[in-house]
Amino acid sequence: MTLQLYFVRHGESEANLARVISNRDLPHALTAKGQAQAATLAQTLAPAGVRKIYASPILRARQTGEILGRALNAPVEMADGLREPDCGIAEGRGDADAWELQRQVMQAWLGEENLDARIEGGESFNEARARFVALIDHVLAAHRADDGGVVLIGHGGIFSLMLPLVLPGIDRVMALHYPIGNTAFALVEVTPAGLRCRNWFGLSV
Repeated sequence: MTLQLYFVRHGESEANLARVISNRDLPHALTAKGQAQAATLAQTLAPAGVRKIYASPILRARQTGEILGRALNAPVEMADGLREPDCGIAEGRGDADAWELQRQVMQAWLGEENLDARIEGGESFNEARARFVALIDHVLAAHRADDGGVVLIGHGGIFSLMLPLVLPGIDRVMALHYPIGNTAFALVEVTPAGLRCRNWFGLSV
């Protein structure tokens, strides 16, 4: 039996609709549509034998985890490694200046390889990478092949930025430009040779 990891983006949230940067514990909950998306995902994952759910502590991901946990009868653990990179003074904002700050730090990370760059009061790429990779190491150490499925609920940004670091064969450019829809998931198998991505948020690989 092979341990399978499901990296799930949260359901539609109020922050998605309002176009607000919400990467802290801000009160942007799932919409009614987002709740329905999570319930539908639970039905999709029911045959996977999910034993454990890890969720970003950001409200929209936490609520997605709670819905899946109830439906799949699986315990939910908050995991800081799955939250989005903190955007500092841009948090809670949706104005053009805030989004420009985010664009600039992404350019510094991806275009200039300045991985210590950050928005004032926010988080660097290196800091986000450290907590994400530490979580993956913890999950792999905590679960056996016969544990069935493990779900990790996070966000489009953290998955696009960090999964290419731990998944051989996943190109960073493709990962950053491939759209990750609400409650879409990447399916990853844990094999003796390492992690193998079978499906990238709807794209067979």
